[in-house]
Amino acid sequence: MTRLHRRLCVAAAVAVAATALLDGCASTRLDAQWADPQLAPGGLRGARVMVGCEAYDLVVRQLCVDQLNAEVVARGGTPVALPDLPGGTPGRPLPHEQYLAAARAAGAKAVLTQSITVADTAPGSGFSIGIGGFGVGSGGFGGGVGVTVPVGSGSPAKTGYAASARATDVANGRLLWTAKASASPSNDVAAQIGELTKAVFGAADQARLF
Repeated sequence: MTRLHRRLCVAAAVAVAATALLDGCASTRLDAQWADPQLAPGGLRGARVMVGCEAYDLVVRQLCVDQLNAEVVARGGTPVALPDLPGGTPGRPLPHEQYLAAARAAGAKAVLTQSITVADTAPGSGFSIGIGGFGVGSGGFGGGVGVTVPVGSGSPAKTGYAASARATDVANGRLLWTAKASASPSNDVAAQIGELTKAVFGAADQARLF
């Protein structure tokens, strides 16, 4: 392996490490939450809860539903699937009033939904690394013309999602709690949905919803 080849390999490795570091900087944050001042602490603990998600992409919606179910079960609740009724708009909060009758019939105490929207986007990691130039002479290598090594060219843009969740009392249609979280752009959609859901359920725990 020539010295030039070795330097190119080192530069590529540095670029890959930098990309991994940047991906690791992605963060999920709770933007806001609200709870009914008259909310009974632990009111949904062990209860049947009708659960559903809305998103522009089917895969995102299914990932969201799986995460919601898991979080409800982790808190002792029993998730009940939201019926497929017309009237929803992709990426917007589901109209809870349309589901109250079905939730009552299913014995659910609350309707809990989450909508997933795109919050931010960032270009892919197709950046370049400039390496100090190489001049060949009797002394070996010296400074001169720069060499650019593209790394990750053509990688897809990263997307940051936001989650808006809310819980409605089935008995009277009253809003019990709502929260919103957002994530920095990344290529790992499943991880983002999981972190967003954990963030809003962390807020639900603070509000003692379960």
